[in-house]
Amino acid sequence: MSSLLDVSDLHVTYSGSAGDVPAVRGVNLSLDPGDTLGVAGESGSGKSTVALALLRLLPASAKVTGRIMLEGEDVLRMKWGRLRAVRWVGASVVFQGAMHSLNPVKRIGDQIAEPLLVHALVKPDRADARAAELLEQVGLPASRLRDYPHQLSGGQRQRVMIAMALACEPRLIIADEATTALDVMIQAQILTLLERLVDETGIGMLMISHDLSVLAATCDRVAVMYAGRIVEQGPAKEVVHEPAHPYASALSAAFPKIGDPASRLAPRGLPGDPPDPSDPPSGCVFRPRCAVAETVCATVDPPLWPVRPDRYGNSDRHAACVHVGPGEGSGDGSDRSVPHQSSSTEETSR
Repeated sequence: MSSLLDVSDLHVTYSGSAGDVPAVRGVNLSLDPGDTLGVAGESGSGKSTVALALLRLLPASAKVTGRIMLEGEDVLRMKWGRLRAVRWVGASVVFQGAMHSLNPVKRIGDQIAEPLLVHALVKPDRADARAAELLEQVGLPASRLRDYPHQLSGGQRQRVMIAMALACEPRLIIADEATTALDVMIQAQILTLLERLVDETGIGMLMISHDLSVLAATCDRVAVMYAGRIVEQGPAKEVVHEPAHPYASALSAAFPKIGDPASRLAPRGLPGDPPDPSDPPSGCVFRPRCAVAETVCATVDPPLWPVRPDRYGNSDRHAACVHVGPGEGSGDGSDRSVPHQSSSTEETSR
């Protein structure tokens, strides 16, 4: 089965008055139909830039290189007419904060029907019927179609955004911090809804979040980003509960473990700030904040190495750390795991 989405060597650089600023540096991602891939990291790690680059939604100041293959077509080389056809139909986006994305002076039924009229070219009566179907599919009664966005709660508005994203039956949904602005109860409902839609429709979903616990509970695989590049990727629960990269370990430790008073009363954070993208440190960019950094980290910027590979060197997990790479860090390469900075978080209740 061919990949739904295949991103190769993606670089994004923003041009400004002070010069070029690299925001994404050599990202590689792959997603199959019916699978869910999570992308985690702090603010400024490049998550949303990757998400926007997938459909060429970045501002004109951004220079994008690499390949973004969506069902075998390179998005970066599509002509404008083809790109316009792919948006909504091939892939769609659920943004953070629905109130900022929905038109406050248009009824939600008209907003759900709009992509159907423009992109799917259906007749108005069929678009209205489909809008009602979609609203019920995301758990809202069709009677709310005549409401305006301000008449809905935050969770209901987010459901409307999901209904809009599903309108033209895309093969890929990009959820960019789609539940961040919601309380935990509504967040759990939205995540359950997204999981159900993936299972029922066989679409692929790329979920962007800073919350590793959400991604562990929702996604098949997780990629952790730091300073514009992926530093660890693999099966979601393994990356969250047994992280191999010290940054992934620190992210996991930032969430208190349910039922453990010690972690609740003494939460662990990550000291310092992410590096200035226009002036990154030499060697490993995480070195200034790393609790297990070694001398070699100042000169080596490690690639993604397999974590606990089999005898053929294969692994479904990879991490960019000298403690994982063969023969680096501690010397003989026999220790392929990074010491955890704290205990891993358990899967939190959604």
